[in-house]
Amino acid sequence: MATYSQTQTALARAGGLGHERANLRVAAREAFWIALEALRTHKLRSFLTLLGVVVATTTLIVVMSVINGMNLYIANHIANLGVNTFVVSQFEWATGREGWLRQRLRNRPIRMSDYRFLEQNLEGYDEIGAQTGMDSNVRFNGQTMFDVELDGVTPSMIDINFQQVDYGRYFTEADEQHAAPVCFVGQDVVTKFFPSVNPLNHEIAVNGRPFRIIGVAKKIGTTFGESEDNFVQIPLNAYRRKFVSRPNLNISVKAYDSAQMQPLEEEARMLMRVRRHLPFHEKDTFGINESQTIMSLWERLTGSIFAATTAIVAIFMVIGGIVIMNIMLASVTERTHEIGIRKSLGARRADILMQFVMESAAMAAAGGVVGVLIAALVDMVVNHFFTASLPISAVVLGVSLSAVVGLFFGIYPASKAARLEPIEALRVET
Repeated sequence: MATYSQTQTALARAGGLGHERANLRVAAREAFWIALEALRTHKLRSFLTLLGVVVATTTLIVVMSVINGMNLYIANHIANLGVNTFVVSQFEWATGREGWLRQRLRNRPIRMSDYRFLEQNLEGYDEIGAQTGMDSNVRFNGQTMFDVELDGVTPSMIDINFQQVDYGRYFTEADEQHAAPVCFVGQDVVTKFFPSVNPLNHEIAVNGRPFRIIGVAKKIGTTFGESEDNFVQIPLNAYRRKFVSRPNLNISVKAYDSAQMQPLEEEARMLMRVRRHLPFHEKDTFGINESQTIMSLWERLTGSIFAATTAIVAIFMVIGGIVIMNIMLASVTERTHEIGIRKSLGARRADILMQFVMESAAMAAAGGVVGVLIAALVDMVVNHFFTASLPISAVVLGVSLSAVVGLFFGIYPASKAARLEPIEALRVET
């Protein structure tokens, strides 16, 4: 059991530690406000000092925002097949220009007979559907919309694609079998032709052919400045009967779960090779693609972009850090007399060290904050014409990296200030 004197000693030590921590917090706050005052007093010098940090932070955040926006777009629109869906098409995706040219010479289009063959012989899928498309003009009451995406689809595509029914209905098997002149439209068509009227059961002319609206899709939005709601879908058989009798199709196959994907892909590949009488040593004359194909290619591309950006940011940060260090060294020289007075009044080396390190870090962090604000404005402009999404992680990383640069490059000037002898410092005239 502890004696009374031991208990008192322990309490005194605890109180001393608490007092020391409180002093440390007070000193840190004072150093921070002194640093902000120094920035406010020397505005032009501070701006020129922080220019490198501002440019580096802005570049880092803008690139991260654009990449993040592109990732969201690729995942939700281009690679919107989902984890359980793959597409059988004429070409294999993501092969580059040379690979695409070779495939164009070797691969044959996917026809309706291929779709029927897979639909009847492929086993274990959840959904299978086919889709084709082209640009079209749409007219209603003397008004015309140009470059509207016209898709011919099977009814099952509503369970595979990313479009969803807002109101009305989608196609039925009866619509498909009878090539019914009905259509499912995007929000742009509704906004243009029916701003204050229910569009259901109204007839529009698609490339001069009449189609009755039976359903409207939920709004999707814009990407790269292009609307994703500018489309008209019709039954695939209606597309074949009225526009292209033998279209080149994309066949979408949806598995029940991700574990079934690989066996289902291999079975589809085997069936297509058998159908096309391909010997074992010949390459496929078709492509089997999944969203992961696009995402893998995109991740490699963005990895290269981010690596190049990191090198640029590092260069600007080092330049900015060196400028901060030089300015802080000049500041130490200017304030030598002040340092001498503070030391003569009882300031410790640690207090002086903290003051100048905090000033350097605050200066760099302020540059980071300015960089974040500029990057946010740039992102707003970029997002209007292209796509960008500012992640919180980019903001935190930008400001934190700036502060770390300030801390690192502020250590030498701060240590130089802390080592000054008070008598020698007081002799320096202000």
